[in-house]
Parts: sequence; C-alpha cells; structure tokens
Amino acid sequence: MDIAGLISQYGFPVVACVGLGYFIYYVWDYVNKHVKPQLGKMHMALVRVIDQTRMLDQDMIRLQQKVNVVLEYNARKKIIEEHEEDEAVEELAELKEKIKDV
Repeated sequence: MDIAGLISQYGFPVVACVGLGYFIYYVWDYVNKHVKPQLGKMHMALVRVIDQTRMLDQDMIRLQQKVNVVLEYNARKKIIEEHEEDEAVEELAELKEKIKDV
C-alpha cells in the first residue's frame, strides 16, 4: 500500500498520527539503546575528572603553603644577615675609634 491510498482510505489525520507514533517510538528506542549507555559512561568520566580536579586543587594548596614557608625562611635569613652585617660594621667602627685614641 502506498501513502496516498492510506490517506484516501483512512484520512490524513489518522495516517499522520500513526506516522508520528512510529517516529516517537523510533526516537524513544534510539535514546534507550544508544544515548543512555553513553550518558552513563560520560557520567563516570565526569566524576573521575571532578575527583582529579579536586586532588589537583589540594596539591596546589599544599604547594602554595610550601612556597610561602620557603619565602618566609628566606626573608628571615635575609633579616638575620643584615643584622649581622650591621653588628660587624659597628664593631669595625668601634675598633677604628679605639685605634684613633691610641
């Protein structure tokens, strides 16, 4: 049977409803067989990516803390060295004065 014969026998609305019903069944079947399994796989991949991102974020926080500690130690070391240099200069100045007095 051709479509024109079906339309003349049953009418356009009935044939259109049957065609749309088949289309809806076809889309539903395709989604259930092809799309849903892929969505499940993608969901697991997304969970893994989120977990890896969290781990990287935690690693970045730890690394930043270590860098801050190293920078603080370097700043303390620089202050101590400057203080020692100032004390050495003062000692030299005192020695010069003692030498002048003698």
